[in-house]
Amino acid sequence: GYAQDIWRYISDGILKQRVVEGEIGSSTMPQKVNPIDFENAEGNLGVANALFSYYAEKLPISRLQRDLSDSTVRRTFGTALGHSLLAWNNLKRGMSRVDANEEKIRQELNAHWEIVGEGAQTILRAAGRSDAYESLLAQTRGRVFNENSYRLWVEELEIDEETRGRLLGLSPETYIGLAVQLVDSVIAGHSR
Repeated sequence: GYAQDIWRYISDGILKQRVVEGEIGSSTMPQKVNPIDFENAEGNLGVANALFSYYAEKLPISRLQRDLSDSTVRRTFGTALGHSLLAWNNLKRGMSRVDANEEKIRQELNAHWEIVGEGAQTILRAAGRSDAYESLLAQTRGRVFNENSYRLWVEELEIDEETRGRLLGLSPETYIGLAVQLVDSVIAGHSR
């Protein structure tokens, strides 16, 4: 889930946690800043979701329409909601203490030029190249595809200079595809 993903981003250095003065990071590693808010959120959501799943399984069923066991189960609704509230508060506090590690993100992006594959294919197809996918596949499948290999591939393509310029203008740092239009579409759909 989300808490696990954020924990992983912190572990991988993509997100950085701010140090809180006086907070103990680890009993054995004093330099560590623990992602405790995300760990607590994960645990609390696990408990809450287990209870909610049980409610969904248990409550629609009544033996001979006379079973009163649901009353005992319903008494635990507060427990499930309490764990949910704790989890959301943990996530909120945890997110208020993280920042993007822009240098690490830049390094990650620039190590993976295959990210621009979609944009490159779109540009090539618009220029009339029906083999755009196959051409890129031959360069990327099972191979490291970095800036050098991308630029070499673009230079070797038999295309006009305008198309070549558009391809050379792509980079993992700037290519976002249709992200803006998709977000605008989702927002417009929800604001009705």
